[in-house]
Amino acid sequence: MTANDFRQIALSLPDTSESAHMDHPDFRVGGKIFATLGYPDAGWGMVKLLSVDQQLVVTAAPDVFVPAKGAWGRLGATCVHLQKATKRSVRDAMTAAWRNTAPKRIANRV
Repeated sequence: MTANDFRQIALSLPDTSESAHMDHPDFRVGGKIFATLGYPDAGWGMVKLLSVDQQLVVTAAPDVFVPAKGAWGRLGATCVHLQKATKRSVRDAMTAAWRNTAPKRIANRV
């Protein structure tokens, strides 16, 4: 998986826009961030999961998904090692992050 693949998956979700936060591209729905690219460095992305979803993806693929450091990680921010990830695993995690972030009227579309 490449950074461009990550971007394409994010932008394929309804009402998603790309912006930037702290010099990293981010992806938003309803004005709220659900994923970022380039954190903690260029080979990584981040998806904002619920803690239970984070636990599932980290357990299933610990070489791909890692909780972010500190409080953000304890709250579900999950780093994705792009080179080791499959498009399917990222799409599943990103869709969960998108659903958890999107307003209900939008989230019901996917």
